[in-house]
Amino acid sequence: MTVVNDLSATKFGNGASKPAAQTAVLDKAHLGDIHGAFGSIAEDDLGPRTTLGARLKTLVAIVGPGLIVMVGDNDAGAFSTYTQAGQDYGTTLLWTLMLLIPVLYVNQEMVVRLGAVTGVGHARLIFERFGKFWGAFSVIDLLLLNALTIVTEFIGISLALSYLGVSQFWGVLFSAAIVMVAVSTGNFRRFERFGIVLVGGSLLLVPIILMVHPPIGQIAADFLVPKMPKDGKLNDVMLLIVAIVGTTVAPWQLFFQQSYIVDKRITPRFIRYERWDLCLGIVLVIVGAVAMIGFCAQAFAGRPEFGHYTDALGTAVGLEKYAGRLPAVLFAVALLDACIIGAAAVSLSTAYAIGDVFALKHSLHRKPWDAKGFYGIYFGLILLAAVLVLTPGTPLGLLTNAVQTLAGVLLPSATVFLLLLSNDKAVLGPWANSPRLNLFTGAVVAALVMLSIILTASVLFPDISEQRIIDILIGGSLLAIAVTAAVKLYEASARRNAIFRFEPRLDEFDRNSWRMPPLETLPRARLSALSRIWMVVLRGYLVVAAGLVLLRIFQLATAAA
Repeated sequence: MTVVNDLSATKFGNGASKPAAQTAVLDKAHLGDIHGAFGSIAEDDLGPRTTLGARLKTLVAIVGPGLIVMVGDNDAGAFSTYTQAGQDYGTTLLWTLMLLIPVLYVNQEMVVRLGAVTGVGHARLIFERFGKFWGAFSVIDLLLLNALTIVTEFIGISLALSYLGVSQFWGVLFSAAIVMVAVSTGNFRRFERFGIVLVGGSLLLVPIILMVHPPIGQIAADFLVPKMPKDGKLNDVMLLIVAIVGTTVAPWQLFFQQSYIVDKRITPRFIRYERWDLCLGIVLVIVGAVAMIGFCAQAFAGRPEFGHYTDALGTAVGLEKYAGRLPAVLFAVALLDACIIGAAAVSLSTAYAIGDVFALKHSLHRKPWDAKGFYGIYFGLILLAAVLVLTPGTPLGLLTNAVQTLAGVLLPSATVFLLLLSNDKAVLGPWANSPRLNLFTGAVVAALVMLSIILTASVLFPDISEQRIIDILIGGSLLAIAVTAAVKLYEASARRNAIFRFEPRLDEFDRNSWRMPPLETLPRARLSALSRIWMVVLRGYLVVAAGLVLLRIFQLATAAA
C-alpha cells in the first residue's frame, strides 16, 4: 500500500515548490503536522532554524519518543534486576551501566533513522526485506514476549499496591483502565503528555538516594572501573550481568520507538533533534538504574537481607526498616509509575507491529472506532495481563521465567535485523550506516548474541558451571573474530575486482528530504557474504534455542502440577 501526501506541493523556504513524492507510509494518519507534548510543527514548515530559540522550540516539540522508550524500559523487570544487583552485590556491577550507554545510543539511533526515513514500522520492514519466515518469526516472538512482559508489569503493580496498602484487585483493575484510557482519546498529544508525566514520576528515585546517603565516591568509582564481586559465584554474577543487559537493551524498544516516531510524523530533517531526545532518555534511565543500585547497596549493606534478594516488595519493606517510611513509599510509587508506562509502551509496540504487518489503521491520532484492530490488540493485551495476575493459581513465577528465556531468544534476531536494515541503501539511502559505525555495531551484536546464549543456557540449565560460561565467552569471541576476518578478506578481494562506481554525495537539503520509496518499488534485498553467514547462524541458533525453551517450559509446568 502506498500513501501519497494530500498536499499537491511542498513549499520551501525560498518560496519554491516541489511536487509531493510518494512514500512508503501505510496509514494516512502518519502524515501531517507534528503535535508533540510541548509544541507543534507544521508539515510544510521547512524553514531553517538559525537561532537558539528556534532550535529549542523545535526540540521541545520533537522530544518524547526517546524519553518514553528509555524510561519505559525502567519497568518492573528493571526494578527487580537493579535492586537485586544492589542488594546482593553492592555497587560492584555499576560499570555494566556505563558500558551499556553507547550500546543503547547506537541501537536506538539506528531505529530513529529507520523510523524517520522509511515511515514504516520495524516489523513490516523485516517482512518486506527478509521474507515471510523471518517476518512471521519476529512478530510471533514479539507478541509472546510482550504479552508475558505486560504480565510482569502487572505483577509489579500488585507488589507496589500491596506495600501501599491498596486493594490489589481494585488497584490492578484501575491501573489497567488508566493504561487503556490514556491511549484511546484519538489525540496523540494527550497520550504523549500522559507519557511525559510518567517520565517525570521516574525522578522519584532521586530523592531516595539523597535520603539514604550512599558513598558517592564509591558509586563513581564502581561506575567507571569494571570489577567483579569478590564473594560472588561467577555463574550467578554472569546471569545477573546478562539480566542487566537484557532489561536495559530490550527487543520491544526497537519496535516501539520506530513506530512511535512514524506515528508522531517525524521526518529526516528532525533526526538530529530526535537524537537529543534519545540522549535525554538515556540519561534518565541510567540515573534511575544507578539510584536503585546505589540506595539498595547502602540500605542493605551489613544487614541480614544482603545477598538474599526476594522481590520489589521485599526491597520496599527493607527500605522502610533501614531508611524510613518515606523512601519506601517513594520507591513503591516509582515502581507503580514505571509499571504503568512500561505496560503502555510494550502494548503499543505490539499493536503497532501487527498493524504494520497487516496494513491496519494503527495510529494514536485515530479514535478507537476508527482503528478497531489496533486498539483491540492493545486492550486485549492489557486485559489478559490484568486477569492473569488476579487469577488465583496462575504460575506467575513460570511466566517470569518464560519472559527471561524468550528475551534471550529474541534479542539476537532483533539486533541482527536492525544492523542489516541500517545497511540497506534501498531503505535508508544516504542515511545508511557508515563503515565505522558498522564496526562498532557488529561488535555489539556479537557481544549481545553471546550474552543471549549465556542467558538462555543459564535459565534452561540453572546448574551451568563457571567454566562452561567462560568457554562460551572465549570460544564465541574467537569464532566471531575468525569468521569476520575471513569474510572481510573475501569481500576486499571481490571489491578489488569490481567495477568502480561513483556515488554522488547529496547536499544537506537533499539528504534531509530523502524518504524511502514505496515498499513495492524497492529492489530485492541483497545480503553480503557476512550477512548471509549471520542469517544461517541465527536460524540454527533459533531452532536449537526454541526447542530447549519449549522443553524447559514443559518441565517447569509439569513440575508445578
